Amino acid sequence: MKVAVNEPDLRGNEKKYLCECIDTGWISSEGPFVERFEREMARLCERKHGIAVSNGSVALDAALEALGLPEGSEVIMPAFTIISCASAILRAGCIPVPVDCDRTWNMDVKRVESKITRNTSAIMAVHIYGLPVDMAYICQLARKHDLKVIEDAAEAIGQNCHGHPCGSWGDVSCFSFYPNKHVTTGEGGMILCDGDGLAERCRALRNLCFIPEQRFLHYELGYNFRMSNLQAALGVAQLEKLDSTVRKKRYIGAKYQKLLGGLAGLELPVHKTDYADNIYWVFGIVLGDEIPIDAREFSKRLAALGVGTRPFFWPMHEQPVLIDRGLFGGERYPESERIARRGFYIPSGVALTDEQMEYAAGQVASVLEDT
Repeated sequence: MKVAVNEPDLRGNEKKYLCECIDTGWISSEGPFVERFEREMARLCERKHGIAVSNGSVALDAALEALGLPEGSEVIMPAFTIISCASAILRAGCIPVPVDCDRTWNMDVKRVESKITRNTSAIMAVHIYGLPVDMAYICQLARKHDLKVIEDAAEAIGQNCHGHPCGSWGDVSCFSFYPNKHVTTGEGGMILCDGDGLAERCRALRNLCFIPEQRFLHYELGYNFRMSNLQAALGVAQLEKLDSTVRKKRYIGAKYQKLLGGLAGLELPVHKTDYADNIYWVFGIVLGDEIPIDAREFSKRLAALGVGTRPFFWPMHEQPVLIDRGLFGGERYPESERIARRGFYIPSGVALTDEQMEYAAGQVASVLEDT
């Protein structure tokens, strides 16, 4: 059996809405599905404004630039995340300041305040792999120190934190709609916020900073970060199925917990905290120190058995491109380093069948027994 690490579910109204785009000729970024997708994402996350963009990375870029953080100021962020987060901070002219993760694999919120200095301007909270950051704590800390909050909710579409939607917290929130997300448009992203001025600024940056009075007259340089009507049509169809997608993801997580929970040497995802239940965007596994091979070798052996995997993120303070910029000065974040080397995730796509999950879990057990 071959089990892909992810396969999206496109069995709803995706084809119908794409055909509508083609039949009407609205395939560009000016088609009606774009505004509809923005409106429905904003409603989902209890936000006033949605700004659709071409991917999640540029959502972060536009959001950081729109916030207008002081040049050279510091932005606190997780050490364990995708590099897009640090890239956006640097492109905004700011300095990333990493914080190690805790048992949830998220940024350890109890370590954040010690990183705040007179140069800190913002905190970037990134929800990792299915459990959110404690956003109530982060927002309280931000208010205390007069800091902006950027919420990266790319991996938490449909998730809640303290009973409020992920994406509803802080000054601005960002999403990705890559094929492995709970809502996919192939590629695509979204910025959500409540401030009218901030939303207007994000829309201008997204669209080359055209001015309403004269389209091709520019007073500043913007970007072409637009989302097409075709992509937005997929997004609208995907949103219609979000409740069932979240139920399926939690079913996958619970089944893997049952299948793998009795195996020694495996650290499985935290199932719940006092502020959220795991949504299992992916099902991660961290190998115990007693396992004589690392995640990379374990994944190779699973691949030979037909089971797809992906490695965990590599920590920001160990990224050559960031070290070469003189960042971090040899800092160590041991928990992030450990799970980067010992962690990977197994097939977790919403189209996964029980038979595929049982096969994948069985092969994990088989490789474990042979090490």
